[in-house]
Amino acid sequence: MATLIRLFPPAPEAKTFLLNHKPTPLFSSRKPQTTPSRKSHHGIQSSKFGSFLDLKPLSKPESLDFDLSWFDPADRHRCFDVIVIGTGPAGLRLAEQVSRYGVKVCCVDPSPLSMWPNNYGVWVDEFESLGLVDCLDKTWPMTCVYIDDDKTKYLDRPYARVGRKEFKTKLLENCASNGVRFHKAKVWKVKHEEFESSIVCDDGIELRASLVVDASGFASTFTEYDKPRNHGYQIAHGILAEVDYHPFDLDKMVLMDWRDSHLGNEPCLRANNSKLPTFLYAMPFDSNLVFLEETSLVSKPLLSYMEVKNRMVARLRHLGIRVKNVIEEEKCLIPMGGPLPRIPQSVMAIGGTSGVVHPSTGYMVARTMALAPIVAGAIVECLGSTRMIRGRPLHHRVWNGLWPLERRCTREFYSFGMETLLKLDLKGTRRFFDAFFDLDPYYWQGFLSSSLSLGELLLLSFSLFRNASNPSRFDIVTKCPVPLARMVGNLAHEAI
Repeated sequence: MATLIRLFPPAPEAKTFLLNHKPTPLFSSRKPQTTPSRKSHHGIQSSKFGSFLDLKPLSKPESLDFDLSWFDPADRHRCFDVIVIGTGPAGLRLAEQVSRYGVKVCCVDPSPLSMWPNNYGVWVDEFESLGLVDCLDKTWPMTCVYIDDDKTKYLDRPYARVGRKEFKTKLLENCASNGVRFHKAKVWKVKHEEFESSIVCDDGIELRASLVVDASGFASTFTEYDKPRNHGYQIAHGILAEVDYHPFDLDKMVLMDWRDSHLGNEPCLRANNSKLPTFLYAMPFDSNLVFLEETSLVSKPLLSYMEVKNRMVARLRHLGIRVKNVIEEEKCLIPMGGPLPRIPQSVMAIGGTSGVVHPSTGYMVARTMALAPIVAGAIVECLGSTRMIRGRPLHHRVWNGLWPLERRCTREFYSFGMETLLKLDLKGTRRFFDAFFDLDPYYWQGFLSSSLSLGELLLLSFSLFRNASNPSRFDIVTKCPVPLARMVGNLAHEAI
């Protein structure tokens, strides 16, 4: 959902998402700082009331000042155990985990020290369980969901924004202490032999390894599919903004705001929103600093980006939010659902291109952090001290480590959830989330975290149908048979 889960290709390939960067204090302290201060308004960009489209982001890209162990092109020994393409969170996390066991790893990226452009939001308990709670720079003790103007859900589950600088620095430090090498280049081509693969970079360097891992994001051409990639899409526009005022409680993160009263004077926008709804996602940092994002949860075909921005302008105007400065801007497009990559294949994948994004919500960061050690374990079993398992047996083990049968089956269920959401209009979407967040917290939290078993997902479905309103049940009965039949067919195929 919105920026909950943004794991796009590492810079510079990721052309979407916000630009992280100056001023550094925004991400180096537990409480983001407003720049400039409220008392010093000279030089401030001023927008017309409720609009921000004419403002340019103040922040500029920056890079980390970090001493990496670089690959020396003069070194004739260009063979590693594992080559990781990409230094986003997925790539660095896997490199960190694999290298702990003495496996030789090289990470290749055009700009390994560039700050990630992504704005990551996560549930606090997920990062706590991963030992990454020190990478959170702002926490809200509660979240809220506005179903409509008359009903609000308050969720007793802390939410946080990830400090991108702290997060990347921690992963880089662990990689460096484990002896991971880095090469600054763009990978042009991947070649495979029976027991070895190689990459060709744009600087002419060719590196070899027993396994190549693709962590370069959704736009990658290195990971192969044997089915049409018929994704749904999550699209959003967000800004980290200095404002005169905003109406949000500082101790609550706004997970979803489905209200549409802001479109009362916009009949065309309101009609379109009734068919293909968007919601507001908001992180209030203080009374004058807030992250705001208008989000289409999932659509197929893709909702117009300009439509999303126009709805956001109308919403901010209605809420009385006057944007004085856009500090950062985020443009987001996430493919959701669709088929998994071909399993197995010669290139291993992790992150966006591997299919781990939650098909119903877009959540991915915490899940990828949790899955990386599992994939690393499968790699180490094959490429550990004996180094006896390579080629097809290696590819089979690592791919099935990421996607065992149980996980493939639960993904089919989450994809069924996505197909259901695609068929709901605004009223149906409101009814769905009204019933969803009335479930036992174990179930709605587990669904959002991709942690439920297939049996638990079935229990969730029965409970959701039982507690739903009659109109919502009618939606399920009339709009779900085709997605349900598709899911059952896919589950049967997986089980064969």
